[in-house]
Amino acid sequence: MSRRPSTDTFRRAAVILLRVESAIIAGLVVYLGVKALTSHISKPSALAGVIIFGILGSVGLYIASTGFVKGVAYGRSPAVLANGIALGVSYFMSKGHLIEVAIPLAILAAATFVASLFGYSE
Repeated sequence: MSRRPSTDTFRRAAVILLRVESAIIAGLVVYLGVKALTSHISKPSALAGVIIFGILGSVGLYIASTGFVKGVAYGRSPAVLANGIALGVSYFMSKGHLIEVAIPLAILAAATFVASLFGYSE
């Protein structure tokens, strides 16, 4: 007889995975900011938009993780939605022959999606 992992197990996993995603996005934002200062940028407004959305996404994922820490539902929907979108992004990356980025993104997004989906019970 197999045992299903508890909600607490999923919740702890969701917190860790959401914070890892938040840190990865924050790292990418820092990288883009440094690259903007050291390189010629042909579309600065587009880069600014990516950096702003990156900051918002990183902060949003971190806030969603705090919802799981507190055991409240406000972090669940954004976490599931963001990782559902990330799964779609990884699919299109694979179609664009960026397999080395698409596979890790798909694995991280799928794991976080499942952990977020089952990490809260009413």
